[in-house]
Amino acid sequence: MFLLSLSKRIVPVPILAVVVATQLFLIRSVSSMNHTNAYLYHKCSEMEGKYKPKSAYEQNLNFLISDMYKDTFVRGFVYANHGEDPNTVYILLQCRGDSYGSKCGSCLSTATSELRRRCPMNKAGIVWFDRCLLKIFPTDFFEKIDDKNKFYMYNTKKVSDPASFNGKTKALLTDLTAKATRRSDKLLLYETGEMNLGNMKLYGMVQCTRNLWITVCKTCLDKIIGELPKCCDGKEGGRVVSGSCNFRYEIYPFLEIVQ
Repeated sequence: MFLLSLSKRIVPVPILAVVVATQLFLIRSVSSMNHTNAYLYHKCSEMEGKYKPKSAYEQNLNFLISDMYKDTFVRGFVYANHGEDPNTVYILLQCRGDSYGSKCGSCLSTATSELRRRCPMNKAGIVWFDRCLLKIFPTDFFEKIDDKNKFYMYNTKKVSDPASFNGKTKALLTDLTAKATRRSDKLLLYETGEMNLGNMKLYGMVQCTRNLWITVCKTCLDKIIGELPKCCDGKEGGRVVSGSCNFRYEIYPFLEIVQ
């Protein structure tokens, strides 16, 4: 198991996406990694404009955030709105599938602070951390795929047989998508798993925000998995992260595998 030290450079790509090229250095143990909550990226939307201090929009936003802190986060997900048009605020919190409860609440606190700092007075914005994403918007986005807010991260190290590795990576992520979107009582829209690759293993994770239905979640995941060649061709690890779904794969364990 290993702890990651990340050296990043951000390269703009079309449709409001970014590529985060990440050189991963293996230092200690990945068990420690589950206790970190690294900032990943943010996007402030200018199209929706800004709100004024002490305005109805700000009051509605503050009410929503304050009300969210009363949650126990056992589901790791909150989608709520407050206020009347044109000052209605919609908010989404989605925590990673292994980070519910107190970890989710802690991530909300961090994400709220960072979103206010990085997108001051913006009516719309989104911020991603390892353990959660937080999004605010002035119109309802329930059941809508957000693929405009998107970025890539990848390990700059390449595997020795890219074609074979790419195929197996896609197969693992496709299988996890099928499991995450099967009809069940849980409907977590989250799945992790692993695949044997000779003398090493490939680990993967897929997740959707739970404001999506199963079929829409599958559409979202299928779309970003289709971006594997663009994002992570032959790379030892990588992610595609959007405002509605994400995947990650590595050749080391980075999460607790769901059985």
